[in-house]
Amino acid sequence: MQKNLFKLAAILLLVALSACSIFSDKKEVGKDVVAAKLYADAHDELSKGAYEQAIHLFEQLESNYPFGVYAQQAQMEIAYAYYRKGEPVEALAAAERFIKLHPKHPNVEYVYYLRGLINFSDSGNFLNVLFNQDLTERDPKAIREAFDAFKQLTERFPNSIYTPDAIARMKYLVNAMAQYEVHVAKYYYRRGAYLAAVNRAQTAVNDYQGAPATEEALFVMVRSYDKMGLNTLRDDADRVFKKNYPNSAFLKNDGNKKPWWKIL
Repeated sequence: MQKNLFKLAAILLLVALSACSIFSDKKEVGKDVVAAKLYADAHDELSKGAYEQAIHLFEQLESNYPFGVYAQQAQMEIAYAYYRKGEPVEALAAAERFIKLHPKHPNVEYVYYLRGLINFSDSGNFLNVLFNQDLTERDPKAIREAFDAFKQLTERFPNSIYTPDAIARMKYLVNAMAQYEVHVAKYYYRRGAYLAAVNRAQTAVNDYQGAPATEEALFVMVRSYDKMGLNTLRDDADRVFKKNYPNSAFLKNDGNKKPWWKIL
């Protein structure tokens, strides 16, 4: 009798555990279905350009289902949505958060690339106003950060599908940084601050070797040394200039017999 009772109890326990397992599985499946639907809705809003609504839905998904696969995807989508919405600060914060939380994620290379794009876009705003502002009051921080972000991508993921584009953008950014130094050098030159002009032009030549802007940087150095009466340094810079840019437009003097560096 007692054995039968033990058997019955065991059977009832197995049935109960089985029922709990089935209920738990159904509950988890239900969560996945709801999360998938929420993600699909958010992605639809993103595709339509309704970035604010998309961000709201992605954040709701991440909050309600933080441990599912859709939550990680939502975090990436939030960064992208902020980027498309034109809010670089929020976009960068979201990208950095994803990299910190998921450094081994299969798609983390995309987030590194996105981080570069966010800064690249912000640096574009800087370059658009480059010619219209007092350049000594501007700091091309976004340009440097975009370059660093793309550089990290190329070093960590050299075989990534995003790496070729990152390299092309890095080349553009190198010249942009050199061009910035040249513009500042010219700013100082026009105001008679020739030593400051030389220092900024040297930065362009030394730090961004091979960038197209180094041609004008050398030109500014020669002109500045001449203005300061430092003829030996002027002639040294002149030799370097002519050796590297023998056909430079700056060498044309329109028939004027003055040394080319004297022409204003």
